[in-house]
Amino acid sequence: MLAHALASELKLDVLQTQYRGHAAEATASAVRAGVELVIAHGGDGTVNEVVNGMLEARPPVEGPPGSHPDAEHSNAAHSDATHSDATHSDATHSDAEAPLLAVLPGGSANVFARALGLPRDPLEATSVVLHALADRRTRTVGLGRADDRWFTFNAGMGWDAEVVASVERSRARGLEASPARYARTALREYLRQLRRPRSLTIELPGEPPVPEVRLAVVCNTDPWTYLGPFPARTNPGCGLTDGLALFALRSLGAGTVLPVLREILRKQGDPKGPNVLSRNELPLIRVSSDTPVALQVDGDYLGERSEVEFVSVPRALRVVV
Repeated sequence: MLAHALASELKLDVLQTQYRGHAAEATASAVRAGVELVIAHGGDGTVNEVVNGMLEARPPVEGPPGSHPDAEHSNAAHSDATHSDATHSDATHSDAEAPLLAVLPGGSANVFARALGLPRDPLEATSVVLHALADRRTRTVGLGRADDRWFTFNAGMGWDAEVVASVERSRARGLEASPARYARTALREYLRQLRRPRSLTIELPGEPPVPEVRLAVVCNTDPWTYLGPFPARTNPGCGLTDGLALFALRSLGAGTVLPVLREILRKQGDPKGPNVLSRNELPLIRVSSDTPVALQVDGDYLGERSEVEFVSVPRALRVVV
C-alpha cells in the first residue's frame, strides 16, 4: 500500500534489505548514482543505516565546532526515488546538491520519525511526505557522530548499551524486541552493573574531566527514546538543531536510579540530582574508560570501546517533512 501510494507520484524503485548493513550499502550506491530522494521505511536501525549510507556517499560540509543552525525550509527537486524496507567516495556538497531523506515509521519506537513530527501510522506519514514533496518542503537537521558512525537521536556507553546488546542477541534467536523485553533486560543488566560497575571519564569543552561516571548517554533529540507510547526524557528541550546533550550518572545505586527513572518516565520529566550530570548544546563530548565498555548508536550495538568522541554536526541532512 505504501509503495503504491508513493509510486503514484514518484518514479520509485523498491528494495527490501536482506542483511545487516544492506540498507547502508544500497543507499550509498543509489546516492552515488544520482538518486535525489531516499525513503526509509522501517525502525530506527533502518533509518540509521540509510543515513550512514547517504553521508558516506556525500558527506556534509562541516562548519566550525559549536555552531548550531536553526532548522530551515528550502526548495528541492525530486524526480527519482529509492525506497528501502530496511532502505558512504568522499565528496562534499551544498544544501542544493544534497540528496533528500524521507522517513516512514515501521519499527517499535521510531524516535527519529517522531522527532520530525511525523505520525506514527505509516500510511498517514506517507501522506505527509507526499504533500511535503508536492510543496517542495524540506528541513535541514543536525546529527551526531560517534567517531565514524552517524546517529540521529541518541548514543550511549555503559548500561543502556549493554541492554541494546542483550536485546539484539534475543532478536537473533527470533524473540520480539518489545517494550516488556527491554524493561526486563534493563533490570537484569542493571543488577549486573551493580556487581561489576564500569568507570567512565567524561570530557566536555571548557570543563575539567569528570571521572567515576557509571552511565553516559548522548542525545540529539528529546525524548531520548520511547517505551511504547510513553516518552523517556533525559534532556528536555534538546532538539535536532541545538547540538548534543549529555545525560550521565555518577552512581547506579537505587537511591539515584529510582528517582531518575521515575522522573524520566514522567510526562514533563526533567531528571536532576547530586549524581546526575546533565548538559545541553554541546559541540563535543569525549567519553573514555580504562576497560572497554559497550557502545550503542540509535539502538544499534557497535561493540566495546575504550574511548569515543561524540561530535555535533549541524546542517548534516535534509529531510522531507
